[in-house]
Amino acid sequence: MRLLPQLMANNRAWAESVLKEDPEFFAHLAKGQKPEILWIGCADSRVPANQIIGLKPGDVFVHRNIANVVVHSDFNCQSVIEYAVSVLRVKHIIVCGHYSCGGVKAAAEDHHVGLIDGWLRHIRDVRQKHDDLLQRISSDEKRIDRLCELNVVEQALNVSHSTVVQEAWAHGQQLAVHGWIYSINNGLINDLNVTIDSPSEIATAYRVAVDHDHHA
Repeated sequence: MRLLPQLMANNRAWAESVLKEDPEFFAHLAKGQKPEILWIGCADSRVPANQIIGLKPGDVFVHRNIANVVVHSDFNCQSVIEYAVSVLRVKHIIVCGHYSCGGVKAAAEDHHVGLIDGWLRHIRDVRQKHDDLLQRISSDEKRIDRLCELNVVEQALNVSHSTVVQEAWAHGQQLAVHGWIYSINNGLINDLNVTIDSPSEIATAYRVAVDHDHHA
């Protein structure tokens, strides 16, 4: 319980520092949000969306889960996408994974974790789909990191195939889907070259992203 009073103190210090820099910051935020970016990332505590891309509160609409998975049966994630695209009318959806992802590693090594096993099944499907490619990588660490990349590509593909995104494109809405991956060991983001802004680009972007080995 000792941690909670400290967090409250931290909050007050943060709010005061923000107001010193911009006295109207919170008044402006209270009027509503107009982010141009939806961030779909991993729940890992080391990968905070706003901080690693240098943006403030109000700039990024965020959804995070274990291993940044996007599946059509996940109504939580799909609802976030629908709100971001249809109501907020974001212009970019970024799926950002990270290297050495614990969820991806557990899925790759067939570890029995518990309740989360069903969730990790989605990543195991990605592993199985790209098994031939992954088996050509001798290093266990590099194989896991390549699967982290491939998982991002697959989830970006799932976003692009979602009903909400397809309908947005059909109505001429400006919207692009991107696949990125973050290196915890140096704080840098790697663009996986999967950028899709129309249905016609899905197949090409997917092939380019899968064929290219981004992890050195």
